[in-house]
Amino acid sequence: MNRLWQWLPVSTADRRVRVIAWASLVSQTLIVGTGGAVRLTGSGLGCPTWPRCTEDSFVATPEMGIHGIVEFGNRLLTFVLVIIAILAFLAVVRMRRERPELLRLTVALGLGIPAQAVIGGITVLTELNPWVVGFHFVVSAVLVALAVVFVQRVYRGRTTGELAVPPPVRALALTMAVGAWITVLVGIVVTGSGPHAGDGGAARNGLDSELLQHVHSWPAYITFGLSVLLLVVAIRIGRAPLRRALVGLLAVEVVQIAVGIVQARLGLPEILVGIHMVLACVLIALVTLVLLALRRSESEALSSVDHDERAVVAA
Repeated sequence: MNRLWQWLPVSTADRRVRVIAWASLVSQTLIVGTGGAVRLTGSGLGCPTWPRCTEDSFVATPEMGIHGIVEFGNRLLTFVLVIIAILAFLAVVRMRRERPELLRLTVALGLGIPAQAVIGGITVLTELNPWVVGFHFVVSAVLVALAVVFVQRVYRGRTTGELAVPPPVRALALTMAVGAWITVLVGIVVTGSGPHAGDGGAARNGLDSELLQHVHSWPAYITFGLSVLLLVVAIRIGRAPLRRALVGLLAVEVVQIAVGIVQARLGLPEILVGIHMVLACVLIALVTLVLLALRRSESEALSSVDHDERAVVAA
């Protein structure tokens, strides 16, 4: 045990920490995809109770068929997330004094996993209540955002709290981020009114799905327009991290808008709905990255000091 403790990183977020940070982000996004597969294959009640899969078994039985396998498979993925969360905690625990923010992020991500398991259980026990299902997705999106912060902090160090852009640019970015979250939240409500309930007998929220699809598009287009404007500003002020994040965000927004239009016109085919769900989390991830790029990181501040010192010596 002592040898393992000595092997753990002490003060520097090295390659081991970077790998586990990426694993955390990928797994938090992947479970959204598998959760979507549960819903879109009608397997939401494949395991009709919780925490057991049936009244007598913790695992799916052959009699439950493919729906039981799909739902139980999604539950198993939770244990993968738990292992990754434990590894993430261990990877940063020895640097808790030098990098306390990394420890806090791993704890938050770790606590989010059992919280999601409980919400998932409530979803099953309420027979896929659309509002509980929607809340389940919201928490997933928040965990994806936290995982992005974890990755960014591992690579770029702590934030200095110093704005790297003028205040009006920050206000524009925050407005864009609010628009993105509103788009996702309205999209969740749209899904709760549509045909993909996760089970043939599950309730819908009773709202007008066709009208909500139009309402969903309004903040989406506004967010896209604000993203374009923000990219123009980022190029003009020469903020490279912000520019890169916005290029990625705009690419995802274009694909997401295209998928949304096509799926609506084709009657919401399952594969496109699933892609739309995963892209929503990718979009939130990139919006988070945009917000993080508004402030100067510790590594940037050090680079700036080194540059100034070299300039003084050269003079």
